[in-house]
Amino acid sequence: MRFSAVPAIFLACLTISGCASSTTPEGLVSGVVSKETTSSVSASPPPAAVPAAPVMAEVAPPAAVPHQEELAWAGRVPQPQAFEPVDRMVGAPVPAERPEALMAAPPPVAEPAFSPRTRSRIYAHRFRDAKPINFGRASPRKLAVHGVDVSRWQGDIDWVTLRSQGANFAYIKSTDGGDHLDPMFRTNWQRAKAAGMKRGAYHFFYWCRTAGEQADWFIRNVPRDPDALPPVIDVEWNGESSCKRRPSPERVVEKMQVFMDKLERHYGKRPIIYTAPDFYRDNLRGQFQNHPFWLRSVAAHPATVYPGRRWMLWQYSGSGLSQGVEGKIDLNVFHGSEAEWHEFASPTAG
Repeated sequence: MRFSAVPAIFLACLTISGCASSTTPEGLVSGVVSKETTSSVSASPPPAAVPAAPVMAEVAPPAAVPHQEELAWAGRVPQPQAFEPVDRMVGAPVPAERPEALMAAPPPVAEPAFSPRTRSRIYAHRFRDAKPINFGRASPRKLAVHGVDVSRWQGDIDWVTLRSQGANFAYIKSTDGGDHLDPMFRTNWQRAKAAGMKRGAYHFFYWCRTAGEQADWFIRNVPRDPDALPPVIDVEWNGESSCKRRPSPERVVEKMQVFMDKLERHYGKRPIIYTAPDFYRDNLRGQFQNHPFWLRSVAAHPATVYPGRRWMLWQYSGSGLSQGVEGKIDLNVFHGSEAEWHEFASPTAG
């Protein structure tokens, strides 16, 4: 879905400047911050020492109700094409956490072209859960393809072991805002692929930076690999962030559209939207009908928490336990069969 054009030139200017100015007229949505935040924004220290990142060469619901929502992914998109750079604000607020690899980080080198090969093996689910939930007949265990999402907080991961435990895919934290690179991204990106795992990158969206510069930062740090899964935009309210603004729903949708359009042009794959219940309720009900959704729902089936929303990925636990990782890890499942997974994860899928 595309948002309607802003009729006035003045408002168009505000769109470009994002929320860098404290005088913008956009409404701020009040409410209590949800506790359902992804582990990537954990304020606790990582469970194990984080090794230095090498230079990157490739740079319980109603049991009787069936859930048969249509898969949400929207099919192929046009091949990447050139686009004009956008004006970017200078001096906007930045995230509190600023590791050494910031704006001086070198641009990644494109990965070698993908060579067709046989489909990767699907490993059966062998995860445990520190806080198990009985989902009844709607249990995620009944779905075929499970995976994880990780960030610096998982420390040094044994990717081969993690894959054998049932992690058939991994979404890896890459960037925040317009200048933060997860210090484990490059290591995780390389090692996950070396272990034969399908992997993709996700960006934690920062509401006090312009959408254009956030897209530029993601593109600068995440290689354009045809074998990678579609990029993800992580949108949620984060009480730990230095950015306390809550733009109006209209502004949220507008900024997300700018970011996703730019990534889709560059990577040739339609971005996936990750979100949590409170943010979805405040901003996304009825929006982006042609985009795939990745929904956090750790106490009930997504059909209960997000009624009427088609979805592709379900984050069903934030307290997973697995060999190959110290501490807890987020657990996810793909909404479809093995055959549908292979179709979605194919390098030619858009």
